[in-house]
Amino acid sequence: MRIAGGLLALAALTTATACSASDQDTHAKTPTAAAAVASAVASEHPVETLKPLHQQALPNVKGKTFTSAVVDFPPDAHAMPHRHGNAFTYAYVLEGTVRSKLAGEPLSTYRQGENWVEQPGAHHVLTENASRTERAKLLVVFISNTGDELKVDDPRS
Repeated sequence: MRIAGGLLALAALTTATACSASDQDTHAKTPTAAAAVASAVASEHPVETLKPLHQQALPNVKGKTFTSAVVDFPPDAHAMPHRHGNAFTYAYVLEGTVRSKLAGEPLSTYRQGENWVEQPGAHHVLTENASRTERAKLLVVFISNTGDELKVDDPRS
């Protein structure tokens, strides 16, 4: 619990820094149109969008990068099944309710103010906004290998 609390404090500080200094070189760039198209789900459900807030190499951990982002789920949005590579992932619900299922784990529902962590290599088989009328937003923090993709969708069958 101390780790989650510490990550939440770090994420909040990073978010505040990102919002007050958005023109700095260390901030992540807006996703490209190609990335948005690649993450689209071939269904009638809307998809989530990821807005990077801050990205920085960790000066005391060679080869690792800290990234914070807001993931926005419109009403009834579903994400493609995916992995976050070898990233350690922390998620905090800013708004709404999100359902999440990792392979081998039970389905979990997270509401505003709740948080969870995902171990490197975890397979997200379900991530969705639980509401058909309200949006949901997550603050997500990744500790990843520098240069790795933060979300890799499963191949379509």
